[in-house]
Amino acid sequence: MSHRAETVVVGGGQAGLSVSRELTAADVPHVVLERGRVGQTWRGRWDSFCLVTPNWSVQLPGHPYDGDDPDGFMPRDDIVGYLERYAASFDAPVREGVDVTALRQGNDGRLRLETSEGEIEARNVVLGTGAYQRPHRPSGAESLPRDLLKIDVEAYRNPGELPAGAVLVVGSGQSGCQIAEELHLAGRDVFLACGRAGWAPRRINNHDLAWWLRESGSFDDRFEDLPEPAARLWGNVQASGHEGGHDLHYRTLHAMGVTLLGHFLGAEGHDALFATDLDASIAWGDERHAKIVGDFRKHAVAAGLPWTDPDPPKPVDAEPLERIPLRELGAVVFAGGFRPDYESWVDCDGAFDGLGFPLHRDGASTAVAGLYFVGVHFLRKRKSSLLIGVGEDAAIVARQIAERAKAD
Repeated sequence: MSHRAETVVVGGGQAGLSVSRELTAADVPHVVLERGRVGQTWRGRWDSFCLVTPNWSVQLPGHPYDGDDPDGFMPRDDIVGYLERYAASFDAPVREGVDVTALRQGNDGRLRLETSEGEIEARNVVLGTGAYQRPHRPSGAESLPRDLLKIDVEAYRNPGELPAGAVLVVGSGQSGCQIAEELHLAGRDVFLACGRAGWAPRRINNHDLAWWLRESGSFDDRFEDLPEPAARLWGNVQASGHEGGHDLHYRTLHAMGVTLLGHFLGAEGHDALFATDLDASIAWGDERHAKIVGDFRKHAVAAGLPWTDPDPPKPVDAEPLERIPLRELGAVVFAGGFRPDYESWVDCDGAFDGLGFPLHRDGASTAVAGLYFVGVHFLRKRKSSLLIGVGEDAAIVARQIAERAKAD
């Protein structure tokens, strides 16, 4: 591998591969560095993982979904297979097994990457390391006993790998709800520590949730439309793609027997402690539900589509516990989402905001010439990190790199 390159793309998932495809189409020489194998992040998901958005939403540049079940939901291994075929379709210049450990600016205007195979100098660097970088644990996590198994979502594989006993799932976004459901169906007692999470019906008026998100323009909501910058950290709406796609939220989990709790506060003595805010979290989710359904209703009226309001959500008849004995727990699974982790290895002053997200204009860093980002939550739009939308940002970034090369 050359230790001097014109353009380096870091990450061999959907973001990095989309950029690579667009750079290839523009005849821009480049290399893609992937610490593991193509689609490594997807490979690390739990055994039964599947998409929450339908297969038709898999729309990477030049290679839309190529299977025979557009309304289905691809399982983990099929997602990896799709990405492998995608890389092969344009002979992507991927170097697998190359770990990028640091990035810094050089005195000559070039960027320097420290990798497991030596240092590389590059004029352009695109960070396509994905939306799932550093798993988040609440502040009380360190108070749990050392001998209690504690894992993040990325380490969870299946119920059989967890020790005997009840399981506490901390975090109630898509992953937390799906894992709680799987554990319950496997016969485990499950406690779910709940937070603020929106939800919506899987199907509304004979169309899938993702169809409404696309048709109503919600996938195109911009960062500037968010109520606050921290809204980028809000989880995606609670739903599931399993069994052809079905509703999955606080009410469905409560009905099947999962014990809903307030926010996890930590451990004290022989107990795990929880806040008395379950009702507030449910109410917050219901407000998000009302807004989502309201946006769909407005679109249906404007487009002349038939519309019937979904049934209003029923009250949740739950009396959440404030304490549960630690001796009952066999494991704790932290599913509180992910946070940006660029600053742990990217040494570029002024490149990130207070939450760790890149400061940019259309994916180009406003602080560092030649540094670009793709695949970030709300980089430009809601769909920026999704298989249905990452290609749009990839094309914009690739065009900027090609124009920069022409200007030299």
